[in-house]
Amino acid sequence: MAPVTSLASTVDQRIADALSAALPEAGSADPLLRRSDRADFQANGILALAKKLKGNPRELATQVVAALTAGGAADVIKDIEVSGPGFLNITVADRAIVETLAARAADDRLGVPFAERPGTTVIDYAQPNVAKEMHVGHLRSAVIGAAMVEILEFTGEKVIRRHHIGDWGTQFGMLIQYLIEHPHELDHGDGTVDGQTAMSNLSRLYKASRALFDSDEEFKARSRDRVVDLQAGEQETLALWQRFVDESKIYFYSVFNKLDMEIHDPDVVGESGYNDMLDDTCRILEETGVAVRSEGALCVFFDDVKGPDGNPVPLIVQKSNGGYGYAATDLSAIRDRVGNLSASTLLYVVDARQSLHFKMVFETARRAGWLNDEVQAVQLAFGTVLGKDGKPFKTRAGETVRLEDLLDEAVERATAVVREKDTRDQLSEAEISERGVQVGIGAVKYADLSTSASRDYKFDLDQMVSLTGETSVYLQYAYARIQSILRRAGDTRALAHPELELAPAERALGLYADQFGETLAEVASAYEPHRLAGYLYQLASHFSSFYDQCKVLDENNSQAVVENRLFFCEITARTLKQGLSLLGIRAPESL
Repeated sequence: MAPVTSLASTVDQRIADALSAALPEAGSADPLLRRSDRADFQANGILALAKKLKGNPRELATQVVAALTAGGAADVIKDIEVSGPGFLNITVADRAIVETLAARAADDRLGVPFAERPGTTVIDYAQPNVAKEMHVGHLRSAVIGAAMVEILEFTGEKVIRRHHIGDWGTQFGMLIQYLIEHPHELDHGDGTVDGQTAMSNLSRLYKASRALFDSDEEFKARSRDRVVDLQAGEQETLALWQRFVDESKIYFYSVFNKLDMEIHDPDVVGESGYNDMLDDTCRILEETGVAVRSEGALCVFFDDVKGPDGNPVPLIVQKSNGGYGYAATDLSAIRDRVGNLSASTLLYVVDARQSLHFKMVFETARRAGWLNDEVQAVQLAFGTVLGKDGKPFKTRAGETVRLEDLLDEAVERATAVVREKDTRDQLSEAEISERGVQVGIGAVKYADLSTSASRDYKFDLDQMVSLTGETSVYLQYAYARIQSILRRAGDTRALAHPELELAPAERALGLYADQFGETLAEVASAYEPHRLAGYLYQLASHFSSFYDQCKVLDENNSQAVVENRLFFCEITARTLKQGLSLLGIRAPESL
């Protein structure tokens, strides 16, 4: 089915046509249509047009209204009046609202169009480190990145996921050497292992090897030699390194599974995946003059990046000892993603504290020609997760909060809320447990996604699982309430009736539901998932007003009114479910 034109776009086009008809000398003038609290829409473009034509804005506005009336706009516009110095206040016809929603309901995509010129976006997100526990700091990249994957794919963009895990570095010399000398540390008696056991083994081994490294000079020397073997590709060393990576993946995948996120092995391309490109990257940068040698290191300098002493701070691509830093790996990844994956956009969902690094990396890639007018790189920078006290989120002992512990507590709190809400004992214990997971994980995700990514936010589980306020629980209960209404309706159909006059709350709900496609387009283009979260909350709020003011299954209603209100319920539920799905949040059928 063809995409559905929103009422805002339809009204905008009708006003533009009337402007051209009444004032041909104006050319293709923009009506400057916006939402209004005095009517459904307000067009402000005539003021600027009157100034350009040296005319009276109210007189010009009156001419436009006459042209609009003569053009037969009654199918879309119920009323239009000139207000103030020359504004047009526009009220949409009830029939147009219902017919537009009916067209959306007839489409699996709710009439949301695909992007006009989709490209290929590589999204770099969810980047944990091998042999280390995931903590609260890993939450935002995973949640925000996963949402942007779903949103961009829904708009028709080809999306390639990349999880740039930390799987290379000098610490592996210490870990591998310890494993060689204690070969059974990662053994599993029955041949199977879950994520918790995998991390427990890795943590124990890491702590033991670190203690030995710090206390035994001979072990420290052997560990450093092992780093050389690793970088040289020595077979036994590489095989043991791979064991650490594989063991860590078991753990990673178990945590992502708790987050209700799918991570596919081919999408996991860590730092080591670009090792073969590092020499070439440095050679190209040096030969083209993008990078220069400074005190033996290969550096890129920038006029606008200086240290506290006023001297330029370079991006170090290769150290003076020949080693490579993060910059060489990140630049090689750009080469790979542009050259081999044919990316038109590179989206990096990384901490705002890395903004300077990526600013320099992106500028270096532009100078080298890897980024240009056809290929852009964007950092979707995110802020810090704070505790209730407004300080970085820590345990009472001052340690970083383990991500698994945080998710488990969210599910525990949410399960208690679901059980308390089930006053009629309609849910089985298994259903309560399932809903608890859906509500708890949804609460964590929504709290993150409802905040502008660049801002810090407070992690407050009490608020997150609350039934009131802007929470995912409020949205999930709105959806479940609608499903309950539809079930109680029995054989009565949800059917649009354009001939009916709408109540104010019906109009408000219908007009807002119609904004879903426009909202998604804005969210996708600006990489701002918080705007979708905010839209869904407002949609649920509009439904709450509709539910309070417009009795759906009332015996005093005519059959047509019941069917039409059930239709409004159904289109709202579908929009809520689709929107929540794009944010990675489940919508239980009952709560």
